[in-house]
Amino acid sequence: MSDTILARCENKGLRLTGQRRIIASVLEDSDDHPDVEELYERASTQDDGISLATVYRTVKLFEEAGILERVEFGDGRARYEDAERDHHDHLIDLTTGQVIEFVDSDIEALQEKIAAKLGFTLKGHKLELYGVPVKKP
Repeated sequence: MSDTILARCENKGLRLTGQRRIIASVLEDSDDHPDVEELYERASTQDDGISLATVYRTVKLFEEAGILERVEFGDGRARYEDAERDHHDHLIDLTTGQVIEFVDSDIEALQEKIAAKLGFTLKGHKLELYGVPVKKP
């Protein structure tokens, strides 16, 4: 990732109010995949005047500008992550909702091989695995 979320907002010419700056900062500091309500809770600790509607509008603006990527993991919640994060895949724990990011070179190579076998050049992909922890005896 070359720039911060805030820097990319500025480079795209987005008007950044103080509240939008706080939301961008909260997103930048997130190492998980927060939904709008979680972003609101985090941002309101820095400015109790931020409304949920402001967070919704800001997230939509950032998504439309290509700064955020919307991800859904089957739990009915739209979550967000930095659109310029390094490539990774997701493993979702169905018992806790925890999202584990991972990169596996074997999986990456296999996807390239499958695309080539079918006559395609792979330009991108998303992989989401859903599972439950194995119970240890």
